[in-house]
This record gives sequence, C-alpha cells and structure tokens, in this order.
Amino acid sequence: MRLSRVVVTGIGALTPIGSTAPEFWDALIAGKSGAGLITRFDASKFKTQFACEVKNFDAANFFDRKEARKMDPCTHYALVAADEAVKDAGLDLEKINCDRVGVIFGSGIGGLETFYNECSEFARGDGTPRFNPFFIPKMIADISAGQISMRYGFRGPNFTTVSACASSTNAIIDAFTYIRLNKANIIVTGGSEAAVNQAGVGGFNAMHALSTRNDSPETASRPFDLDREGFVLGEGAASLILENLDHAIARGAKIYGEIVGGGMSADAHHITAPHPEGLGALNVMRAALEDAEMNPEDLDYVNVHGTSTPLGDIAETKAIQKVFGNHAYKLNISSTKSMTGHLLGAAGAVEAIAALLSVKNDIVPPTINHFTDDPQFDPNLNFTFNKAQKREVRAALSNTFGFGGHNASVIFRKFSA
Repeated sequence: MRLSRVVVTGIGALTPIGSTAPEFWDALIAGKSGAGLITRFDASKFKTQFACEVKNFDAANFFDRKEARKMDPCTHYALVAADEAVKDAGLDLEKINCDRVGVIFGSGIGGLETFYNECSEFARGDGTPRFNPFFIPKMIADISAGQISMRYGFRGPNFTTVSACASSTNAIIDAFTYIRLNKANIIVTGGSEAAVNQAGVGGFNAMHALSTRNDSPETASRPFDLDREGFVLGEGAASLILENLDHAIARGAKIYGEIVGGGMSADAHHITAPHPEGLGALNVMRAALEDAEMNPEDLDYVNVHGTSTPLGDIAETKAIQKVFGNHAYKLNISSTKSMTGHLLGAAGAVEAIAALLSVKNDIVPPTINHFTDDPQFDPNLNFTFNKAQKREVRAALSNTFGFGGHNASVIFRKFSA
C-alpha cells in the first residue's frame, strides 16, 4: 500500500529552560542551564538537592482552581504544551474532522506526585482509608492523552505509550505510523513528566543514578566529560502536531519539517544499564535509517540520549561509530540534556523538537558543561561542546533509551514538496 508522507505543523514546549517552544529553542542555542536548587520541597536531607525544574509555573494561569485540583502536575504540563502546539498549527476545530484527529502521548511514570501525596497522607493517618476520589484518574499514566482529547473533542486514536525514557519517542513513532497508514489525518503527540518530588529524587538517589554535585547544579550535567557522574532530573512536557502532508497542504498549514523514519529495539541486557557495546542503540539507529530509506551519510546531526552517566555515554558513542562509520566524523553530535536535564518520559518529545528545529534553522545546539576530555571518546568526533554550531542540517536523528532496555529513534528531514 502507498504510505502517506507525514509532516510537523505545530510544536509546544514547557521545559526547565523555556515555557514555550521559541523560548526553549533560544535557550538551547544560548547554552543555558536549567538546573538549580530544588524549590518544590525541602531537599536538604537528600543526596541530590537540585534538579531542572519548570520555572514560575502556576496552574491557576491555565486552569480554573476546581479543574486544576483534578489533575497531577504531569497532566498540567501536558495540556499546556499541547495547547501551544494546537494553536501553533492553526487547527480550526470547526473545519477539521475531529474523528480523524488522535492523541498519542507518552509518560514514563505519570502522576507520581499524586501517588506520593495520597500514600503519605494515608500513612500519617489512623489507618482509616481516606483517599481523594480523583486519586486514580490523577495518577494513571494515560490520563494526559485522555484530557487532551476531551479538551478539543479529538475522537481519533487515543492512548499513551510507556517505555521509561523512550516513552514520548515511542508516542511520536506510533503517531507517525498511524498517519502514514491513513488511520488519522492529524495526531497530537509528545510526552509529559513531573517527577521532581520526594519520591522521584529519593528513588533515583537510591539507584545512584543522579549527579550529587550540589555545589554547582548548573554544571552537574556533563555528557561525555571525564567527570560526569550521573544525570540531572528534569520535568516538563513537549508536543508536536503530526499531520498527513496532503491534509496539511490543503488547509495551508506551515510545515516545520518532515518525519521520515522511526526505529525501536530492546537491549535485552539489564534493567537499568545499557548494553556495554551499545547493541540496542546500534540496532535502533539502523532501524530508523532503514525505515526512512536513508543512508548514514544522509544525516548531519544526532541528538543523543547523552544522559551524563559513566556507562551510557560510552555505549551510545560506540553505537554511533559502528552505524555511521567514517561519516561519524562529519556529524554533529550533541546532548541537550546538558541544559534541560533528563525529562524521563518527556525527554523524547523535547529532544525531537530540538532535532526538528536544528533541521529547520541549520544550527546545532551545544553540549554544555564540557571541561575535561575523557580519553574513552574519540577526540575526532564533534560533540558540539559548549557552543552552538551553524551548519547545513539536511536531516537529524534523535535517540532515547529507557530503563528496561527500551530504545527508540526518530529522523526528521527538511521538507521539500
């Protein structure tokens, strides 16, 4: 069967370095760090006392008080990002067929703050079960997709993808697939996460996954640096409007770029550690290239998973060198997590926008906080350290890898009719 072409016609972002997609992009290119001491709760007794929080967010600016109380921050973030994307795409709800508009949104955890608060209140009580009647619908990971669809009346395919830190990349791939198979004209996709709370920080601390550089939060996320020692927890949401090309042209939509391929794989190795040779990462990048019917030489930029962990950065770099061969030395490689922190289930959507805008604007955002070369990395690779670089970006690939060995990659290309 003939597969439809799929383009991106709208974007929205609520991140630690910008509360809209344009703010986010400007901060990326400027090399701005979103890390700082935690303000959400007293973290003084935690091993890690900082995170990349969303700044100055007040749900009352977007929802009435009664409505806001029925939702976890994870859903607040999702709705705000989706609303920006819907408006950016210029979707006229009276002119489009809402039966053919879906919502596929990812989250690795969902309403963790709600779950923590409700269980804490119960533990502090006398044993009598007094739970908020909205506890379950606030907490479940799929509720953001449901809330977005209800807000706009989008009645097409609707579900949530859960694959840890690959969740929103999987959502984007599923949205892409549904549209090119003609199951929908438009899909609102992306991801949201809100894990900067006692349970999130405490849990990742117990795993020794987080940086503990409390004396310098802004420089704590150091992908590919000799002194990297863990990721920085982030939060927020991002949304992309994927649309059938013919449908987008018919309504006169602006087009950011074309999504041309997606790959998925499993490490089948360890619950948290990557395959030491990057086997899963290698397979997922090759799968994305095959799906896009592209050669490695057709790509100019890889937005890497790049979490700033001792093992993960090495495994991903090994995979890139194997997939791209000599062309690896002509690529720009960068980790935008050095600025945003790790947004877990929302990371894929946030980084997909970074990759998409690099293609649109011919500029590659940097990997900040590089101080000391690590001899384990080939010095001839271009990690785009510390400053953005202007260059032609014909196509870009974005990687995300999650606990459990879940891997997902997407490719964006310049649009041409």
